[in-house]
Amino acid sequence: MKGYGVITTGQSGWLEKEVPVCGPLDALLKPVAVAPCTSDVHTMHGGGGPKKNRILGHEAVGEVVEVGSLVKRFKKGDIVVVPCVTPDWREVSLQDGLNNSHDIASMGSFKFLIRKDGVFAEIFHVNEADSNLVLLPEGVSAEAALMTVDMMSTGFYGAEMAEIGFGDTVVVIGIGPVGLMSVAGASLSGAGRIIGVGTRPNCIEVAKAYGATDIVSYKAGDIVEQVLEMTGGGADKVIIAGGNQDAFRQAVEMVKPKGIVANVNYFDLSDTLSMPALSWGLGMSDKVIKGGFCPGGALRIEKLLNLIKHGRIDTTKLITHRFDGFEKIEEAFLLMDAKPAELIKPVVFM
Repeated sequence: MKGYGVITTGQSGWLEKEVPVCGPLDALLKPVAVAPCTSDVHTMHGGGGPKKNRILGHEAVGEVVEVGSLVKRFKKGDIVVVPCVTPDWREVSLQDGLNNSHDIASMGSFKFLIRKDGVFAEIFHVNEADSNLVLLPEGVSAEAALMTVDMMSTGFYGAEMAEIGFGDTVVVIGIGPVGLMSVAGASLSGAGRIIGVGTRPNCIEVAKAYGATDIVSYKAGDIVEQVLEMTGGGADKVIIAGGNQDAFRQAVEMVKPKGIVANVNYFDLSDTLSMPALSWGLGMSDKVIKGGFCPGGALRIEKLLNLIKHGRIDTTKLITHRFDGFEKIEEAFLLMDAKPAELIKPVVFM
């Protein structure tokens, strides 16, 4: 079969691979709609460690072409939404309260890209189908559903980790697609004031549509100083959803004592995260620092789809570029790599 991915670190292209084998609990799918992600680009460039001969892609809505003998909830022909995180639910570590994004090791449930070929393929494999797939709900478009599997799930996880309460002042550093979903998640969680940090006009427009009350730009000066001045001393919660390694220090400095910094940004292997001791009150400021990868599995995506189905959020505001045809995966991926100013999220339909 044909797939698009990493030929060797720093080089992407088309690959020929064997069709994956369907285990008794698993499913094989063909893509209906896929979306390249910044994580795919990071992987291609070696940000997650050297890779070669690996099909990319972890955001998909697909059609079931085969199910294992023990699969009960799905059949051939079903259109399903595929979470980017697909845990091995029988792992003992998940029985000990470990976040289900980490089934055998850190980020172990993120199997696409890291542990096996991804979804930019004529046929792709999903483990433990009954627990990791969701039927596309009636009345929800494939493209709207596609935005739940990573962008919405990850962005909302930032809001969840931040433990946002009614009336909180929240800063979201980075208003790309994940940050925009963090803005939406903060708004739905009851934040009173939401300050987005970004410069791209289309992202600012969407951020305001999702609930951002203020926008801060690094072009106007130091973002920490701007936030401290705007808020009279700092934000209750800060979500890091973009930016470089300096975002870690900036977030700690702009959050109040007893506040929470929640990171969902994908830093690079070459980055060093550090801050002056004073930023953290010499270690005694009671500022909580969290970093996490979105939980996986079907139930989480079902709940996110429920928000779309009942009109609580329109995820299609993220989509700026649409392509038709399997072969267009390459063009969409290269667009994500180039990241022009007008881009938020591309989608490829089959």
